[in-house]
Amino acid sequence: MSTQLTTDSSIPVKEVYTAADLPNTTDHLPGEYPFTRGVQSTMYRGKLWTMRQYAGFSTAEESNKRYHYLLNQGVSGLSVAFDLPTQIGYDSDHPLADGEVGKVGVAIDSLEDMEKLFEGIKLEQVSTSMTINATGFILLAFYVALAKKQGADLSKINGTIQNDILKEYAARGTYIFPPKPSMRIITDIFEWCSREVPKWNTISISGYHIREAGSTAVQEIAFTLSNGKAYVKAALEKGLDINVFGKRLSFFFNAHNNLFEEVAKFRAARKMWANIMKELGATDEKAMMLRFHTQTGGSTLTAQQPMNNISRVTVQTLAAVLGGTQSLHTNGYDEALSLPTEEAARIALRTQQIVAFESGAADTADPLAGSYYVEYLTAEVEKEAWQLIEAIDAMGGSVAAIEEGFIQDEIAKSAYKYQQAIENESKIIVGVNRFVSEDNNKIPGFKIDDSIQKMQSDKLKALKERRDNGAVFKCLQRISDAALTNENLMPLVLDAVEHYCTLGEISDTLRSVFGEYR
Repeated sequence: MSTQLTTDSSIPVKEVYTAADLPNTTDHLPGEYPFTRGVQSTMYRGKLWTMRQYAGFSTAEESNKRYHYLLNQGVSGLSVAFDLPTQIGYDSDHPLADGEVGKVGVAIDSLEDMEKLFEGIKLEQVSTSMTINATGFILLAFYVALAKKQGADLSKINGTIQNDILKEYAARGTYIFPPKPSMRIITDIFEWCSREVPKWNTISISGYHIREAGSTAVQEIAFTLSNGKAYVKAALEKGLDINVFGKRLSFFFNAHNNLFEEVAKFRAARKMWANIMKELGATDEKAMMLRFHTQTGGSTLTAQQPMNNISRVTVQTLAAVLGGTQSLHTNGYDEALSLPTEEAARIALRTQQIVAFESGAADTADPLAGSYYVEYLTAEVEKEAWQLIEAIDAMGGSVAAIEEGFIQDEIAKSAYKYQQAIENESKIIVGVNRFVSEDNNKIPGFKIDDSIQKMQSDKLKALKERRDNGAVFKCLQRISDAALTNENLMPLVLDAVEHYCTLGEISDTLRSVFGEYR
């Protein structure tokens, strides 16, 4: 008798699947509601996914060099990583920024830093994704202010801010304000962008970090789509048009190693979101389409035998492409050890290019459709994800479920169960608990020097000495006053950054009104 196998979400896997296992579903084509098979009829025959490489470290000047390198290597979109002080609203000279400046991303304190970050890059000609949440509105203001300085047509500026605060409370932790004012800022962004930068994706509702925190594939889409519902309902309560802002919502998912479950997850998520948006009142099909960026699984990378990570990233790239992603970042093989070196970033990009141009995976839309196993898994993932969403809805939605600790507890249980499986070897990780070797391929890490903080602090001091500090005071006062009303904050924040108010000053102004989430 054979051992019972399961997917990573504990869905039982049979030895063989037949037509009897196919779910009772109508055979829709790619580009047709509910978009299970993809959001475009021709998928990659019409246009390949956007190939991004997530990058950002040290100073704006150093990151700018990496962006030019990546553009020369063939990336079709930039993806900016910000350091922790930037993510939680502290300037580089703040005591709480000590030891963290420029370490896990680039330090951006002011419009001056943004000018250096994109020097020699026309914002009208590149799509930029910014992984930023609590301070996403400030970084967007920096970006728009720079675009205006470049003389760009703002109606042509395109890209994404992650801007997903709910998953920060549940899984990641880089929040500043309590949930209610945080949701207000997000709906301000939706409203302002639909008017001023209509091609900008105003939020990237992120399952990636939920998965990195230890969730299963089923939990990843259930919790992410629940968060999406919360944002849509908040926008509807503000009186925004679902058929307008719905088109500018995007999602961000993880790709792990269980190839077929990951493909099923992406297909199920598209179908589920189309149904959710229809139920919430969307009538325009474009507002029902789940468009998503994928990043390969950071938590799947191993410090042991790190070259094995190239193979893992290749499997994950195939999962994302076969699952119909719109945009993809592939991790460097050395990222369990340090920030990626140039060589690792190049190999990661070449992995995407090989899948795109050599594998045949991009030649036809939804090539795994009709597979007995994949269609069965798609239905099972969907069924189990709906059960979780219904449980969250019964609590009053994502915000209530997060406040009650339900989502955090479910993720923690899954993470514990997964670690137990590795330790008892029921889950094999090559090079970690099986096929271990003494030679661990010592790879030189890419480290950031602590002198970066002094450089950034000196730049801030010089900026504050030469800007119009009277105008800065007035800008910050206007933001403080507006925070107590229903006035949209975005025009005031844009005005503030154009007068060279810093990220920390704007964040502190709002901290004094909204308070901090503990």
